[in-house]
Amino acid sequence: MLVDPNYINNLTSALDQSTNLTDTLTSELASGLRVASLQDDPVAVAQSLLLGSSIANEDTFVTTASGESSQMQVADSALGEAVSQITSALSIAVEGNGGTLNSSNTTSIAQQLSGIRDQVLSLANTSYQGQYLFGGSQGSVPPFTIDSSTNPATVNYGGDSSVQYVQTPSGQQIQTNLPGAAVFGSGSSGVLGALNKLISDFSSSSPASATVTADTSALTTALGQLSDQRSTLDSAMSRMQSTSTYVQTEASQLVVAQSSLVASDPASVATQLSSAETQHQALLSVINTLGSSRDLFSLMS
Repeated sequence: MLVDPNYINNLTSALDQSTNLTDTLTSELASGLRVASLQDDPVAVAQSLLLGSSIANEDTFVTTASGESSQMQVADSALGEAVSQITSALSIAVEGNGGTLNSSNTTSIAQQLSGIRDQVLSLANTSYQGQYLFGGSQGSVPPFTIDSSTNPATVNYGGDSSVQYVQTPSGQQIQTNLPGAAVFGSGSSGVLGALNKLISDFSSSSPASATVTADTSALTTALGQLSDQRSTLDSAMSRMQSTSTYVQTEASQLVVAQSSLVASDPASVATQLSSAETQHQALLSVINTLGSSRDLFSLMS
């Protein structure tokens, strides 16, 4: 009868393999991970890294979108208040131009309009977290000042016309600001310029009705321009919010997909582990039997 001279070595090797398999399955069951290192599944690891990069980009966008949305909401609130103030100014100007006025009346109207102008100026200089919202890219200083040395007073705009955007994970651009000159005007233009003209009109003891009518019409037009700019901002806010919601959902789906690439099936692993442990105990039993026997022939008797 032939006896394999490598029988013991083969048993030892089989025991090492069984021990490694049992340890691997035990670790997999405990961690819930099928892939713990590159050599476990290089393709799955590569796919997981790509998904991880996409998830990180989407998480970054969601965080950025949250901050930008808050800033845009503050800007929109300021514009909403500006619309209310300017609407009041129009009512005052129309009422003041509709009857006989004395110097006391005109002075009172001019003062009311000046107060509204100052409120709108303050709104135009709205800041959020230390940054002025209507200065374009020049957010560190108040963008608007009034030069009262002229008659009518003029508006100085210290910002620029820079329009800022946030890029979505799909590469689209969403506008996040409104340059102030396009919203409130500069020099003698826009709502601030029209308000200054009306203030100048009513600063006269006998304002010319035609001039007041023309300047009231100019303020109405400027208010329409401001409202158009606000609509642009509102549309961008809506896009930002809907895109952020979509990206959050997509990121959650990618997390699930990434997990499925490297996650183990607990039921399957438990079954494999039970089988491996049975085989491992069988190998140990054989080896123990060999160790207690005097020679190989006694096992065959």
